[in-house]
Amino acid sequence: MLNVHANDKSGGKSNKITITNDKGRLSQEEIERLVKEAEEMKGEDDIVRKRVEAKNGLENYAYNIKNALVDDKFKDKFKEGEKESIEKAVEEAVKWVEAN
Repeated sequence: MLNVHANDKSGGKSNKITITNDKGRLSQEEIERLVKEAEEMKGEDDIVRKRVEAKNGLENYAYNIKNALVDDKFKDKFKEGEKESIEKAVEEAVKWVEAN
């Protein structure tokens, strides 16, 4: 049995529902098996989540650097050779993120 309660904070309206294990639903054994499988997969899910977060972080960092290179505040801070070197590294990082 699952009890769900929802509140609409802006309107003050609330509602609740109770879901019971009626005919045609999962048995208790099936539910326990699914919960056990989910717990076993948690480690793999955490690894995938961390990988995605790292990839997104690298992508955001690369685009922030790319934007800083053309920003009027920063574009005069780099020597011409430095700017080209940074642009090349950023493009390589972006291509890697897109390929992986």
